[in-house]
Amino acid sequence: MPKIILASTSPRRKALLSQLGLEFEVVHSDYDEDMTLAMEPVELAKFLSAGKADAVYAKYPKDIIIAADTFVVMREHILGKPHTPERAKEMLQKISGQKLQIITGLTVINEKQKISRAVSTDVFIKKLSIEEIENYVATGEPLDKAGAFAIQEKGAALVEKIEGDYNSAVGLPLDELVKILQEMGAKIF
Repeated sequence: MPKIILASTSPRRKALLSQLGLEFEVVHSDYDEDMTLAMEPVELAKFLSAGKADAVYAKYPKDIIIAADTFVVMREHILGKPHTPERAKEMLQKISGQKLQIITGLTVINEKQKISRAVSTDVFIKKLSIEEIENYVATGEPLDKAGAFAIQEKGAALVEKIEGDYNSAVGLPLDELVKILQEMGAKIF
């Protein structure tokens, strides 16, 4: 019987997958992401999730591998992680009052097939004051978050509205994952 393996050590992805009640193992993918590839964001998300899945599948070829890659896009530009308070402030000023896309690439591989899809969620950031930006940056939360905010944490206070799949914006589109698993013959219930 094949095991389900989540090719990610992200606590958010692990928590989301746990909601489905499936037994699974977590295995770190040692795939080296290249965010500089000249690809459209949706295609890049699928490509990177497939790379992560392939790296783990090579070690576990009899199992079902689930991998995802999520990033934030503003006007066709991928927003990385700011890493420093100064860059976080700059990034938050740029996204203030803007519509962002959070794109998650999802790949599932089993012995018979490999399916890659991307799910895009529109997130509208409210107009932020300098004080709000400085206070949020002082929490330290935005430094290691793509786009300088975490939609599932304190950064939720920056969001005006969401159009699309919230779970995808957090890092794992459960609805799409269930569809893929069912296409592969898996029983969820």
